[in-house]
Amino acid sequence: MSKNYQNLVMQATKPFALGALLAASLSVAAQANPSTENTDSAELPLHPYKATYTAYKWGDDVGEANIELSKLGDQQYSLIYTSKVSKFFLSDKRSEHSIFTVNDNTVVPSEYYYNRSGTGPDKELKVTFSHQGQGKIAVENGETFDWNGEFDNQIYRIDLAKQLAEGKTSLEYHFVNYRGELRHYGVQVVDEEVLSLPFGKIETVKVKLIRDSNKRETFAWFAPSLNYTLVRLQQFKEGDEQGDIKLKSFETQ
Repeated sequence: MSKNYQNLVMQATKPFALGALLAASLSVAAQANPSTENTDSAELPLHPYKATYTAYKWGDDVGEANIELSKLGDQQYSLIYTSKVSKFFLSDKRSEHSIFTVNDNTVVPSEYYYNRSGTGPDKELKVTFSHQGQGKIAVENGETFDWNGEFDNQIYRIDLAKQLAEGKTSLEYHFVNYRGELRHYGVQVVDEEVLSLPFGKIETVKVKLIRDSNKRETFAWFAPSLNYTLVRLQQFKEGDEQGDIKLKSFETQ
């Protein structure tokens, strides 16, 4: 097999993980610059649900992703993301599991687990958030950081739903990504669109992920009628589409 062909195949099977695409997602210190007059504080829309997505690469169906939110106990929740994609003879399987609590309408991370398997090196990660005293973030077999309100790699979506419901249009998030690194991104509302998805036609709010680098562009669409659940995610790198994930089904539990 030629090296060029192998590189092409590898590009076709790059992971479609929602957490990876929205990348090192965003954090709880959401400092919003509202462009609306809506100043009412929205309640966190923590209704247990399961959402299933179809993953596309260059228009081809290459796999599936799932997000499931469930309640574990009094103010304690679980958010699980899984994905499995394949193209040609290569495959990528990922999972992210966040355990968090809600205190005074604020999302507080407790534990985060990441697992990746398939073609190429396997990867596992555990991050523990301690809120005693000054607060610490402990990355298993890695660094320890002071905790200053950072999220893990995926539970930003819970806070983001609340911020969008309040009419916020410009947000900043700090978080620990799936590599165990501290990162920072911005989120900017750019439009309102009606999308035709495998799920059906639905009204959405479109946001753009703001990074320090301009090499990658990530767009996400959230549906107000589904408590601002993520319904589409699309990423480009240097103008080429890397992946497109679209909502296929949504069930409340």
